[in-house]
Amino acid sequence: MSEYQLKQFDSFQDRSSFQDYVMGVDLGGTNTNIAIAGIKEQIPHLLYSLHFKTKHLPSIIPALNIALSYSQNQFDIHIQTCCIGAAGVVSHAHDKVQLTNISWDIDAVSIKEETHLGTVYMLNDFQIIGYGINLLDPDDPNDLICIKNTRLEPDPRATKAVIGGGTGLGKSILVFNESQNAYIPLSTEGGHVDCPLYTQDELDLARYITHHRLQSSAPLSYEDVLSGQGLESIYSYIQHAHHYPETQYTKEIDAALEKAPLISKYRTVDETCHEVFQWYLLFYARCAKNFVFDTLATGGIYLAGGIAAKNKEIFQSTEFIQTFENTFRRPDVLKQTPIYVIVNYDVSLYGACLAATYQMKKDKI
Repeated sequence: MSEYQLKQFDSFQDRSSFQDYVMGVDLGGTNTNIAIAGIKEQIPHLLYSLHFKTKHLPSIIPALNIALSYSQNQFDIHIQTCCIGAAGVVSHAHDKVQLTNISWDIDAVSIKEETHLGTVYMLNDFQIIGYGINLLDPDDPNDLICIKNTRLEPDPRATKAVIGGGTGLGKSILVFNESQNAYIPLSTEGGHVDCPLYTQDELDLARYITHHRLQSSAPLSYEDVLSGQGLESIYSYIQHAHHYPETQYTKEIDAALEKAPLISKYRTVDETCHEVFQWYLLFYARCAKNFVFDTLATGGIYLAGGIAAKNKEIFQSTEFIQTFENTFRRPDVLKQTPIYVIVNYDVSLYGACLAATYQMKKDKI
Protein backbone atom coordinates (compact mmCIF):
# COMPACT_ATOMS: atom_id res chain seq x y z
CA MET A 1 0.00 0.00 0.00
CA SER A 2 1.29 3.47 -0.92
CA GLU A 3 2.33 5.69 1.98
CA TYR A 4 0.55 9.01 2.42
CA GLN A 5 0.17 11.93 4.79
CA LEU A 6 -3.25 13.07 5.98
CA LYS A 7 -4.33 16.68 6.57
CA GLN A 8 -7.63 17.87 8.05
CA PHE A 9 -9.18 21.30 7.43
CA ASP A 10 -11.38 23.42 9.69
CA SER A 11 -14.46 22.48 7.63
CA PHE A 12 -13.95 18.87 8.72
CA GLN A 13 -15.85 19.63 11.95
CA ASP A 14 -18.94 20.59 9.92
CA ARG A 15 -18.91 17.59 7.58
CA SER A 16 -22.43 16.51 8.57
CA SER A 17 -23.84 19.75 7.13
CA PHE A 18 -22.88 18.99 3.52
CA GLN A 19 -25.24 17.20 1.14
CA ASP A 20 -22.83 16.61 -1.75
CA TYR A 21 -19.16 15.75 -1.91
CA VAL A 22 -16.50 15.83 -4.63
CA MET A 23 -12.89 14.77 -5.01
CA GLY A 24 -10.15 17.06 -6.30
CA VAL A 25 -6.72 15.81 -7.37
CA ASP A 26 -3.50 17.73 -7.98
CA LEU A 27 -1.22 15.33 -9.87
CA GLY A 28 2.28 16.77 -10.18
CA GLY A 29 5.67 15.46 -11.08
CA THR A 30 6.76 15.43 -7.43
CA ASN A 31 3.59 15.24 -5.31
CA THR A 32 0.09 13.87 -5.79
CA ASN A 33 -2.47 15.53 -3.50
CA ILE A 34 -6.08 14.35 -3.19
CA ALA A 35 -8.80 16.27 -1.34
CA ILE A 36 -12.39 15.54 -0.38
CA ALA A 37 -14.65 18.59 -0.24
CA GLY A 38 -18.18 19.12 0.99
CA ILE A 39 -20.40 21.35 -1.17
CA LYS A 40 -22.51 24.16 0.26
CA GLU A 41 -24.20 26.72 -2.01
CA GLN A 42 -22.03 25.58 -4.93
CA ILE A 43 -18.83 26.33 -3.01
CA PRO A 44 -16.46 23.47 -2.06
CA HIS A 45 -15.12 23.34 1.49
CA LEU A 46 -12.06 21.15 1.91
CA LEU A 47 -12.52 18.50 4.61
CA TYR A 48 -9.28 16.54 4.41
CA SER A 49 -6.52 15.69 1.95
CA LEU A 50 -4.13 12.83 1.36
CA HIS A 51 -0.61 13.50 0.09
CA PHE A 52 1.50 10.98 -1.87
CA LYS A 53 4.92 11.02 -3.52
CA THR A 54 4.20 10.65 -7.24
CA LYS A 55 7.37 8.68 -7.96
CA HIS A 56 6.23 6.04 -5.46
CA LEU A 57 2.96 5.45 -7.34
CA PRO A 58 2.73 2.90 -10.18
CA SER A 59 -0.33 4.83 -11.44
CA ILE A 60 -2.97 7.19 -10.10
CA ILE A 61 -5.37 4.30 -9.35
CA PRO A 62 -3.93 3.14 -5.97
CA ALA A 63 -3.95 6.69 -4.56
CA LEU A 64 -7.55 7.28 -5.69
CA ASN A 65 -8.74 4.02 -4.18
CA ILE A 66 -7.00 4.76 -0.88
CA ALA A 67 -8.73 8.15 -0.72
CA LEU A 68 -12.11 6.70 -1.69
CA SER A 69 -11.82 3.85 0.83
CA TYR A 70 -10.78 6.23 3.60
CA SER A 71 -13.80 8.45 2.91
CA GLN A 72 -16.24 5.57 2.78
CA ASN A 73 -14.91 3.50 5.68
CA GLN A 74 -14.18 6.32 8.10
CA PHE A 75 -17.02 8.76 7.43
CA ASP A 76 -19.52 7.01 5.15
CA ILE A 77 -18.83 9.62 2.46
CA HIS A 78 -19.38 8.28 -1.05
CA ILE A 79 -17.74 10.15 -3.92
CA GLN A 80 -19.01 10.05 -7.52
CA THR A 81 -17.42 13.12 -9.11
CA CYS A 82 -13.69 13.77 -9.41
CA CYS A 83 -11.60 16.43 -11.14
CA ILE A 84 -7.92 15.69 -11.76
CA GLY A 85 -5.52 18.52 -12.52
CA ALA A 86 -2.36 17.09 -14.07
CA ALA A 87 0.89 18.44 -15.47
CA GLY A 88 0.55 17.50 -19.10
CA VAL A 89 -1.44 17.77 -22.32
CA VAL A 90 -5.18 17.26 -21.77
CA SER A 91 -7.40 15.77 -24.48
CA HIS A 92 -10.22 17.86 -25.95
CA ALA A 93 -12.75 15.59 -24.24
CA HIS A 94 -11.02 16.12 -20.86
CA ASP A 95 -10.75 12.35 -20.42
CA LYS A 96 -7.00 11.74 -20.99
CA VAL A 97 -3.72 13.41 -20.06
CA GLN A 98 -0.28 12.79 -21.51
CA LEU A 99 1.80 13.52 -18.43
CA THR A 100 4.94 15.63 -18.89
CA ASN A 101 7.27 14.59 -16.06
CA ILE A 102 5.78 11.21 -15.09
CA SER A 103 6.39 7.82 -16.74
CA TRP A 104 2.69 6.89 -16.93
CA ASP A 105 -0.42 8.59 -18.34
CA ILE A 106 -4.01 8.75 -17.10
CA ASP A 107 -7.39 8.22 -18.74
CA ALA A 108 -10.90 8.46 -17.38
CA VAL A 109 -12.10 5.11 -18.74
CA SER A 110 -9.46 3.13 -16.85
CA ILE A 111 -10.01 5.15 -13.68
CA LYS A 112 -13.77 4.56 -13.72
CA GLU A 113 -13.25 0.86 -14.39
CA GLU A 114 -10.91 0.44 -11.40
CA THR A 115 -12.60 2.78 -8.90
CA HIS A 116 -16.16 3.59 -7.84
CA LEU A 117 -16.08 7.01 -9.50
CA GLY A 118 -18.85 7.87 -11.94
CA THR A 119 -17.47 11.12 -13.42
CA VAL A 120 -13.77 11.82 -13.96
CA TYR A 121 -12.97 15.23 -15.43
CA MET A 122 -9.39 16.16 -16.33
CA LEU A 123 -7.73 19.55 -16.59
CA ASN A 124 -4.24 20.95 -16.90
CA ASP A 125 -2.58 21.50 -13.51
CA PHE A 126 -2.51 25.26 -14.03
CA GLN A 127 -6.18 25.33 -14.93
CA ILE A 128 -7.04 24.04 -11.46
CA ILE A 129 -4.82 26.73 -9.94
CA GLY A 130 -6.84 29.20 -12.01
CA TYR A 131 -10.10 27.81 -10.63
CA GLY A 132 -8.63 27.97 -7.14
CA ILE A 133 -7.84 31.69 -7.42
CA ASN A 134 -11.63 32.27 -7.33
CA LEU A 135 -11.62 31.01 -3.73
CA LEU A 136 -8.61 32.94 -2.45
CA ASP A 137 -8.98 36.08 -0.36
CA PRO A 138 -6.73 38.92 -1.63
CA ASP A 139 -6.77 40.44 1.86
CA ASP A 140 -5.62 37.23 3.58
CA PRO A 141 -1.80 36.97 3.73
CA ASN A 142 -2.20 33.21 4.13
CA ASP A 143 -3.69 33.12 0.63
CA LEU A 144 -2.01 35.88 -1.37
CA ILE A 145 0.86 38.34 -1.02
CA CYS A 146 0.43 41.47 -3.13
CA ILE A 147 3.91 42.43 -4.31
CA LYS A 148 2.87 45.20 -6.69
CA ASN A 149 -0.31 47.13 -6.23
CA THR A 150 -1.70 49.75 -8.57
CA ARG A 151 -3.18 53.15 -7.96
CA LEU A 152 -6.05 52.28 -10.29
CA GLU A 153 -8.83 50.01 -9.10
CA PRO A 154 -8.62 46.98 -11.45
CA ASP A 155 -11.68 46.05 -13.47
CA PRO A 156 -13.28 43.19 -11.48
CA ARG A 157 -13.86 41.34 -14.75
CA ALA A 158 -10.51 42.06 -16.42
CA THR A 159 -8.52 39.09 -17.66
CA LYS A 160 -6.09 37.56 -15.18
CA ALA A 161 -3.13 35.23 -15.67
CA VAL A 162 -1.21 32.72 -13.57
CA ILE A 163 2.32 31.42 -14.07
CA GLY A 164 4.51 29.29 -11.87
CA GLY A 165 7.60 27.16 -11.69
CA GLY A 166 7.85 23.82 -9.90
CA THR A 167 8.81 20.52 -11.48
CA GLY A 168 8.01 22.31 -14.75
CA LEU A 169 6.63 25.73 -15.71
CA GLY A 170 2.90 26.31 -16.18
CA LYS A 171 0.70 29.14 -17.40
CA SER A 172 -3.04 29.72 -17.59
CA ILE A 173 -5.28 32.57 -18.75
CA LEU A 174 -8.30 33.43 -16.57
CA VAL A 175 -11.39 34.82 -18.31
CA PHE A 176 -14.44 35.99 -16.37
CA ASN A 177 -17.63 34.01 -17.05
CA GLU A 178 -20.82 35.96 -16.38
CA SER A 179 -23.12 32.94 -16.02
CA GLN A 180 -20.91 31.31 -13.38
CA ASN A 181 -19.82 34.62 -11.84
CA ALA A 182 -16.30 33.25 -11.69
CA TYR A 183 -13.03 33.17 -13.60
CA ILE A 184 -12.71 30.19 -15.93
CA PRO A 185 -9.10 29.21 -16.79
CA LEU A 186 -7.84 28.38 -20.26
CA SER A 187 -5.01 25.87 -20.63
CA THR A 188 -1.72 26.68 -22.36
CA GLU A 189 1.65 25.09 -22.97
CA GLY A 190 3.29 28.48 -22.51
CA GLY A 191 6.11 27.08 -20.40
CA HIS A 192 7.72 25.83 -23.60
CA VAL A 193 7.89 29.27 -25.25
CA ASP A 194 11.40 30.33 -26.29
CA CYS A 195 13.18 32.33 -23.60
CA PRO A 196 14.47 35.75 -24.78
CA LEU A 197 18.22 36.30 -24.46
CA TYR A 198 19.84 39.74 -24.46
CA THR A 199 23.51 39.46 -23.48
CA GLN A 200 26.51 37.30 -24.30
CA ASP A 201 26.38 35.80 -20.80
CA GLU A 202 22.75 34.82 -21.38
CA LEU A 203 23.66 33.24 -24.73
CA ASP A 204 26.46 31.32 -23.03
CA LEU A 205 24.02 30.12 -20.37
CA ALA A 206 21.57 28.99 -23.05
CA ARG A 207 24.25 27.07 -24.95
CA TYR A 208 25.47 25.43 -21.78
CA ILE A 209 22.00 24.29 -20.72
CA THR A 210 20.83 23.09 -24.12
CA HIS A 211 24.09 21.37 -25.13
CA HIS A 212 25.46 20.07 -21.82
CA ARG A 213 22.35 19.61 -19.69
CA LEU A 214 19.65 18.79 -22.25
CA GLN A 215 21.84 17.43 -25.08
CA SER A 216 19.65 19.27 -27.56
CA SER A 217 20.02 21.81 -30.33
CA ALA A 218 16.54 23.25 -29.62
CA PRO A 219 16.30 26.82 -28.32
CA LEU A 220 16.15 27.51 -24.61
CA SER A 221 12.58 27.60 -23.26
CA TYR A 222 11.23 29.38 -20.20
CA GLU A 223 10.77 26.02 -18.47
CA ASP A 224 14.49 25.26 -18.92
CA VAL A 225 15.29 28.05 -16.44
CA LEU A 226 12.06 28.67 -14.47
CA SER A 227 11.64 25.28 -12.80
CA GLY A 228 13.37 23.07 -10.28
CA GLN A 229 15.45 21.60 -13.08
CA GLY A 230 16.09 25.14 -14.30
CA LEU A 231 17.54 26.15 -10.94
CA GLU A 232 19.89 23.18 -11.10
CA SER A 233 20.90 24.05 -14.66
CA ILE A 234 21.67 27.67 -13.80
CA TYR A 235 23.59 26.51 -10.72
CA SER A 236 25.65 24.12 -12.86
CA TYR A 237 26.42 26.88 -15.38
CA ILE A 238 27.54 29.32 -12.68
CA GLN A 239 29.88 26.70 -11.24
CA HIS A 240 31.22 26.05 -14.76
CA ALA A 241 31.63 29.68 -15.86
CA HIS A 242 32.04 31.88 -12.77
CA HIS A 243 34.12 29.68 -10.46
CA TYR A 244 32.90 30.92 -7.11
CA PRO A 245 34.77 29.38 -4.16
CA GLU A 246 33.46 26.04 -2.91
CA THR A 247 31.57 26.35 0.38
CA GLN A 248 29.97 24.02 2.89
CA TYR A 249 26.67 24.81 1.17
CA THR A 250 27.80 23.96 -2.35
CA LYS A 251 29.34 20.73 -1.06
CA GLU A 252 25.97 19.76 0.37
CA ILE A 253 24.18 20.74 -2.84
CA ASP A 254 26.62 18.85 -5.05
CA ALA A 255 26.13 15.68 -3.00
CA ALA A 256 22.32 15.90 -3.05
CA LEU A 257 20.07 14.11 -5.53
CA GLU A 258 17.50 16.93 -5.39
CA LYS A 259 19.50 20.15 -5.58
CA ALA A 260 16.79 22.77 -6.18
CA PRO A 261 15.40 22.87 -2.61
CA LEU A 262 18.91 23.38 -1.22
CA ILE A 263 19.76 26.09 -3.76
CA SER A 264 16.61 27.87 -2.60
CA LYS A 265 17.42 27.27 1.07
CA TYR A 266 20.91 28.78 0.84
CA ARG A 267 20.24 31.67 -1.57
CA THR A 268 20.83 34.31 1.15
CA VAL A 269 24.03 32.81 2.58
CA ASP A 270 25.88 31.35 -0.41
CA GLU A 271 27.31 33.38 -3.30
CA THR A 272 26.60 30.76 -5.97
CA CYS A 273 22.99 30.25 -4.81
CA HIS A 274 22.46 34.01 -4.65
CA GLU A 275 23.67 34.32 -8.24
CA VAL A 276 21.31 31.53 -9.33
CA PHE A 277 18.35 33.47 -8.01
CA GLN A 278 19.50 36.70 -9.66
CA TRP A 279 19.20 34.88 -12.98
CA TYR A 280 15.93 33.30 -11.92
CA LEU A 281 14.49 36.71 -10.96
CA LEU A 282 15.51 38.18 -14.31
CA PHE A 283 13.92 35.45 -16.42
CA TYR A 284 10.80 35.28 -14.24
CA ALA A 285 10.16 39.01 -14.55
CA ARG A 286 10.51 38.84 -18.34
CA CYS A 287 8.20 35.83 -18.49
CA ALA A 288 5.56 37.59 -16.39
CA LYS A 289 5.86 40.78 -18.45
CA ASN A 290 5.48 38.98 -21.77
CA PHE A 291 2.52 36.97 -20.53
CA VAL A 292 0.72 40.13 -19.41
CA PHE A 293 1.23 41.64 -22.87
CA ASP A 294 0.12 38.39 -24.55
CA THR A 295 -3.10 38.19 -22.51
CA LEU A 296 -3.73 41.82 -21.46
CA ALA A 297 -4.10 40.44 -17.93
CA THR A 298 -4.61 43.80 -16.24
CA GLY A 299 -6.77 42.06 -13.62
CA GLY A 300 -3.55 40.75 -12.13
CA ILE A 301 -0.83 38.20 -12.69
CA TYR A 302 -0.52 35.48 -10.05
CA LEU A 303 2.79 33.75 -9.36
CA ALA A 304 2.23 30.17 -8.29
CA GLY A 305 4.32 27.17 -7.27
CA GLY A 306 6.58 26.25 -4.40
CA ILE A 307 9.61 28.17 -5.65
CA ALA A 308 7.70 31.48 -5.67
CA ALA A 309 5.99 30.85 -2.32
CA LYS A 310 9.26 29.93 -0.58
CA ASN A 311 11.20 32.83 -2.11
CA LYS A 312 8.55 35.55 -2.24
CA GLU A 313 11.06 38.18 -1.06
CA ILE A 314 12.83 38.19 -4.43
CA PHE A 315 9.60 39.15 -6.18
CA GLN A 316 9.13 42.06 -3.80
CA SER A 317 12.50 43.46 -4.84
CA THR A 318 13.04 46.61 -6.87
CA GLU A 319 14.96 44.57 -9.47
CA PHE A 320 11.97 42.33 -10.18
CA ILE A 321 9.49 45.20 -10.53
CA GLN A 322 11.86 47.25 -12.70
CA THR A 323 12.51 44.31 -15.02
CA PHE A 324 8.79 43.53 -15.19
CA GLU A 325 7.96 47.14 -16.16
CA ASN A 326 10.90 47.59 -18.55
CA THR A 327 9.36 48.18 -21.98
CA PHE A 328 9.64 50.88 -24.63
CA ARG A 329 5.96 50.85 -25.59
CA ARG A 330 2.85 50.61 -23.43
CA PRO A 331 4.48 50.66 -19.97
CA ASP A 332 1.07 51.81 -18.72
CA VAL A 333 -0.30 48.28 -19.22
CA LEU A 334 2.37 46.84 -16.94
CA LYS A 335 2.14 49.61 -14.36
CA GLN A 336 -1.61 49.07 -13.94
CA THR A 337 -1.26 45.29 -13.53
CA PRO A 338 -1.08 44.07 -9.92
CA ILE A 339 1.17 41.11 -9.09
CA TYR A 340 0.40 38.51 -6.45
CA VAL A 341 2.32 35.55 -5.05
CA ILE A 342 0.07 32.61 -4.16
CA VAL A 343 1.14 31.29 -0.76
CA ASN A 344 -1.81 28.99 -0.07
CA TYR A 345 -0.36 25.57 -0.81
CA ASP A 346 -3.85 24.08 -1.27
CA VAL A 347 -4.94 26.41 -4.08
CA SER A 348 -4.82 23.53 -6.59
CA LEU A 349 -7.05 21.35 -4.43
CA TYR A 350 -9.54 24.19 -4.00
CA GLY A 351 -9.52 24.66 -7.76
CA ALA A 352 -9.91 20.97 -8.59
CA CYS A 353 -12.83 20.69 -6.17
CA LEU A 354 -14.47 23.82 -7.60
CA ALA A 355 -14.14 22.43 -11.14
CA ALA A 356 -15.59 19.12 -9.91
CA THR A 357 -18.50 21.05 -8.35
CA TYR A 358 -19.26 22.72 -11.67
CA GLN A 359 -19.05 19.35 -13.43
CA MET A 360 -21.37 17.72 -10.88
CA LYS A 361 -23.90 20.51 -11.48
CA LYS A 362 -23.75 19.86 -15.24
CA ASP A 363 -24.29 16.12 -14.68
CA LYS A 364 -27.47 16.83 -12.71
CA ILE A 365 -29.02 19.03 -15.41
